[in-house]
Amino acid sequence: MANNNSIHLPEEERSSSPPPLREGSEAAMQLLGWLWRLGASSVFGSSSTAEQITEGVDASHLTAIVTGATNGIGKETARVLALRGATVIIPSRTLDGGLKVKQSLLEQNPKADLHVMEMDLCSLDSVNSFARDFNSSHKNLNILINNAGIMACPFRLSRDGIELQFATNHLGHFLLTNLLLDKMKATSKKMGVQGRIINVSSTAHLRSDGSCFSLDKLNDQSNYKAFGAYAHSKLANILHANELSRRLQEEGCNITVNSLHPGLIVTNIGRYLNINPTLMKSLAMLAKPFVKSIPQGAATTCYLALHPSVKDVTGKYFVNCKEEMPSPQARDEVLSKKLWEFSGELLKSSSKNMYQK
Repeated sequence: MANNNSIHLPEEERSSSPPPLREGSEAAMQLLGWLWRLGASSVFGSSSTAEQITEGVDASHLTAIVTGATNGIGKETARVLALRGATVIIPSRTLDGGLKVKQSLLEQNPKADLHVMEMDLCSLDSVNSFARDFNSSHKNLNILINNAGIMACPFRLSRDGIELQFATNHLGHFLLTNLLLDKMKATSKKMGVQGRIINVSSTAHLRSDGSCFSLDKLNDQSNYKAFGAYAHSKLANILHANELSRRLQEEGCNITVNSLHPGLIVTNIGRYLNINPTLMKSLAMLAKPFVKSIPQGAATTCYLALHPSVKDVTGKYFVNCKEEMPSPQARDEVLSKKLWEFSGELLKSSSKNMYQK
């Protein structure tokens, strides 16, 4: 059972055969530990909820940041992490909006330890301010969940002059993660608890060929395709996770980095989709057997954030709490390094522009 020093099960509960049962609740927890060791493929699936995935986990010693936690699966992720005892930071574009979300979560769980901080992911200046404030006001960071995103919006540039979906879904998270890494490294070393970084991607990444990672292509309005730009940003989420995982392994850091597809879920991320209402109803009827609820949609994120069975698992892509193979482009190490360098160049260029204003 998880204790105050780790979210992982003791070694005896990860043995290769069922443990000899003890009496009472201790026997139940011992058996649960053995089932966890067998892996999610035999226990969890597309219908599992985030609460079910994390049942029995004590996260009371952990601090987590969940971007996009003001609605949808991000809000559910924050709720479940807080339910398991974690201190959860909710970044919000406006403090007023974030505080309303906090209040709604406290109505469900008055003991939840929630903190709202202002941040707009599509503004690099705002991300910098958030990271600076967090690093000065919080001692620890164990879990970073890069969940926020926009999908298929009309062409628009961010405040820093970058195509909005790429700026929000990837570059803002790329900068945020880099700015918080030292805090995560120090926390994992001090507490002896493995840090976890999770990028929420999508199967939409399959529609990207990876040829988009240059500013002239990203910002080419004449060739802009709303869902295509979304696919590029979701491919970037996986490549970012893979390259960061590789770099942290080379450093010997006790931090894992994974990515995931949460499933088909009806949330407000699809608000920009321009679909005829009649067609939308027909599509909804056809898709109903495959659509997840929000609690189900948050399951894989919470699994990667808290579950003992993914200890030491890094640089992988998950669907329905199971490791799956992403596209060949998502597994391309050369492309992941190219994206990393391109992202760094964008940050340097944007930083120079900010100083010139």
